[in-house]
Order: sequence, then C-alpha cells, then structure tokens
Amino acid sequence: MDNNFIKTTAKNIITNIQKVIIGKLNVIDLLLTSMVSGGHVLIEDVPGTGKTVLAKALAKSVDVTFKRIQFTPDLLPSDLIGINYYNQKEKEFTFRKGPIFTNILLADEINRATPRTQSSLLEAMEEYQVSVDGHTYKLAQPFFVIATENPIENQGTFPLPEAQLDRFMMKINMGYPTLEESKQLFKRFIMGNPLENIKSVCNINEILTAKSEYKKVYVHDEIQSYILNIIEYTRNDDSILMGVSPRGALALLKCCQAYAAINGRNYVVPEDVKYLCPYVLNHRIILKDTLGIRGVSTFSAINNILDKIKVPTEDWSQK
Repeated sequence: MDNNFIKTTAKNIITNIQKVIIGKLNVIDLLLTSMVSGGHVLIEDVPGTGKTVLAKALAKSVDVTFKRIQFTPDLLPSDLIGINYYNQKEKEFTFRKGPIFTNILLADEINRATPRTQSSLLEAMEEYQVSVDGHTYKLAQPFFVIATENPIENQGTFPLPEAQLDRFMMKINMGYPTLEESKQLFKRFIMGNPLENIKSVCNINEILTAKSEYKKVYVHDEIQSYILNIIEYTRNDDSILMGVSPRGALALLKCCQAYAAINGRNYVVPEDVKYLCPYVLNHRIILKDTLGIRGVSTFSAINNILDKIKVPTEDWSQK
C-alpha cells in the first residue's frame, strides 16, 4: 500500500475544509475516516454549530455530486428515493430518481422525518441500492450519508430507531468553538461566506482508490483480539442493556484501518482503537440506568470499559 497517498489526499481535503471551518480538526478527521472506510456519519449538536456548513465544505472539496434534503414530518419516502410516473409520450411508466441518487447526501435534521421516511434510508445505507415497485436500482459510488440532528428539540421529532443508528459508522458532536476560534470566525465571515469560494481538491477516482487501499492496512491478531474483547465487554457489562452488534465490531475494525491510513501508517496501533471507540460505539449501546435513553453517559461507559481491558503491547507493524 502507498502509505502517503491516502494521507496526502486527506491532508488536502482537511486543509481545504479549514478554509471554512475554524478548528475542529478532530471532527474533520473522523468525518474523513468514516468516508474512506465506507461508512456514514451522524452529527448531533445544538443548532448553529456548523454541522451543515461542514458537510457542504466536504462536498465542495471533493469533485462528486452532492444533494441536501431538509427532513420534515411531511417528507415521504418517494421524495427521497424517487417515484414511478406514467410517461404520456412514451406510454409507459418511467422512474424519476430522487435526491438519494448522489455521492454525498446531506440528511439535514433527520430526526424530524417520520419513522417510515427514516426507514427508506436503511437499504441505501447498508446495501447501496434502493428498491421501488419490485425493481432494484444501484447507487453511485462513493455513497456517503451525513445526517444531522439537534438533540435539544423534542417537539416534532422522531428518535432514530436502533436499526437506523447501527448503520451510522460514527456519531460525532461538533461542540462550541473556543473564544479564540470565535474571533477567527468573525474575521473570516465578516466580509462574506468563504464556502462560496472553495474549490475541489480531489476527484472521485482518488476517493475510490482510497476506499480500496485502506483495506490493505495490517491489523495484528492481538489488535483484533483487543477490539473483540471491548465488544464482548459491552455485551456482558451489568450496566449496559444493549451491547454492540457484529456490524458495530466490523465498523470499529474498518475505522481503525482507515484512520491509520489517513495518518500515514500501514498498520493499526492500540491508540487508534482507544481513540475511535467512543465515536464508533457510543450510539450502539443503551445503558440500563438511563431507562434506554441513548447517548446518556455512553462516552463515560465506553471509557470505563477501555480502562478495564488490558492494552496489548507488540510490534504492530510485523505480520
């Protein structure tokens, strides 16, 4: 594997995004890690923290198609996927593709849509295809969903079911900017919107190559066992009502490979696992003492598990 290709590609995208987004390097890193590893991202935070701007900046940094959908309670599955309509000229039914047929899809405020509409994303996110009236349509590659939701709004929202959450590779919080970052934000946006001026810095073939090459990153048997021990602990811990699924375990493995590649390594180290665990696993577990309320103290629960499991020590670059 060319160690520098993925690292260089990621660095170019990060530098471009940071022309718009102040700070948040870790959030951008996680977003790219998920995209390279073939996953999707759920960004949860209060309104106005830059969730939508970040998604748009990523889309403009890569020369791919981009669609944004504002999720609302009256949004129908057909508004997202498309619909068969009768073509009077051709005298037959024709399929009109919906906005889901794109490379990067921004599902803004996804928890405002009804469960029926949310479920229309399940097949697309897992199998990269949609089915309409008995016909299956393949989605273009890459296909990357960035969904946003505001946690403080309850009226007119519908919590994402476990099946939907489990299809997101990561759940990320943007967080407020620091005082210094806020000052830079004022300087950057006071004369206009820098998002309008950024151009793409990589093409679709480079992204597809990165999505293929990251799989060559070596994962030592001890690292694999370390990941599986963490997953197993979530299933047996007395404080956890629902542990991590096999899909979640594979997601963590893939993210570790992609994160290592983005950092210029062709092997995974335990620090990759420890860093990514809270973001990959926090939305996949439900704690007993919170009566099934997702996201409450799950970060601390995962960190407690990491503290209890022995970290292996080896030469991780050796096969």
